[in-house]
Amino acid sequence: MEKDRFPPGLHMIKNEKQYRISKTHAERFRQAIAEVTANPDRGIPAKLRKAEIDALESQLEDLETELKQYESLRSGKQRTLALDSIEDLPKTLIQARIAAGLSQEGLAHKLGVKTQQIQRYEATDYRSASLERINEVVRVLGVKLRRRAELRLVS
Repeated sequence: MEKDRFPPGLHMIKNEKQYRISKTHAERFRQAIAEVTANPDRGIPAKLRKAEIDALESQLEDLETELKQYESLRSGKQRTLALDSIEDLPKTLIQARIAAGLSQEGLAHKLGVKTQQIQRYEATDYRSASLERINEVVRVLGVKLRRRAELRLVS
């Protein structure tokens, strides 16, 4: 499978609720684009109308990318995720949970914690989680990390 890379600047859909909300927003953007396109004479100069359409299309494109990313992970077919630095680990853990077909509640159950704890971890990119807890999450999700640490001498 190809490596997963989440485009910079986009937000990641982390659960089914966010997925449904994003789908609704995408549909609203499609409707807004259709309305603006169907009603060209609204007293708005052509350049501003084009800028409005371009902005709406850009937002829609971002949402569609996020939706496709989530759907790809959720399908279970994606087995490799990109991890270029330790800063990527929190997003990789969230993506691994989704790819494993686990909800936040399911992961919480496997770890023996409350769902709200997983929601907090993911909302804060695991900043409040101990290294021990992160290792537990890695084990429960069956994640195998295969990157090397490159050492740089500091003076």
